[in-house]
Amino acid sequence: MSALSPEALVALDGIADHQRLRTNRIASVLGNRLGSSALDYAVAHHLLEGAEHAARARDADRLAWYRRTTVQDLTHLSADPHIVLSPRPADLLRSEISETAYYLVGPDADPAPPEAHGLVRAALASATEHGFGTLLTQHAPVICLLNRCRLDETLHSWALTRLPGTVFTDYTTHPEVLARDLIHEAAHNWLNDALTAYAVHLPADVMFFSPWRGTQRPVYGFLHACWAFSLTVLYMQSVRDDATGSVLSFLDDHLEQQKGQFTSALGSLEEALSFVPSEEVCQHIRNAVGQTRFLRTSAI
Repeated sequence: MSALSPEALVALDGIADHQRLRTNRIASVLGNRLGSSALDYAVAHHLLEGAEHAARARDADRLAWYRRTTVQDLTHLSADPHIVLSPRPADLLRSEISETAYYLVGPDADPAPPEAHGLVRAALASATEHGFGTLLTQHAPVICLLNRCRLDETLHSWALTRLPGTVFTDYTTHPEVLARDLIHEAAHNWLNDALTAYAVHLPADVMFFSPWRGTQRPVYGFLHACWAFSLTVLYMQSVRDDATGSVLSFLDDHLEQQKGQFTSALGSLEEALSFVPSEEVCQHIRNAVGQTRFLRTSAI
């Protein structure tokens, strides 16, 4: 079987329709006019969550801002077609919607500094060059850069089901590393949208061993890891040919780590996929995981 392009791996009918329908529903609730782009979809969820926060706090002015704001009002935060944010640690929120910290676009959101925009542009250019531009445009249109780290430090990144299309991530000064983490979290957002679009409900009590976490995880988490790490590996395998120095060593070390983890997970993949009633979604996950074996590298 010939290798599929990254664009083909993430091309799935139904996701765009799901995003538009969800955006329209949120716009109806808020009473504003949102468009139909992936950025509108992501921003809509920020506006909805922000409006709920403002309503609970009885902050009428802030509630009014969330109800009238559209993407066109946020161009000062834009690195078209993305919004780039650099929230301070003190600005991060914690609430019942998430066990992890998050941030919402609001009237007091400041533009990210120019160097952050430059890094994001370089990361997006790298992702696009290697076939992942569509994934990031459609599933990571809002990017929140958190802590600047060294390559030898642990980088944390995450996405939230309540804020689809938004990625939170630590970063280094290396665009390839940022692109890797954006692709990983965008892949999580993609799968969440795919599962919703195809009305897939996974059992919470069926567990599989996840070598990435070193513990038993529900089928949802296991499949998320298989999918997201597959796309991450495919990007790293492609970009490493152009990498040099410390970045090349970083990518190769990470690929070598992934080799053992995929080897451990592959035996459970088909059983986990048996709980997904949509053959379309199954085949995309199957293709991505299987394709990690096709590309030339000493690591996978």
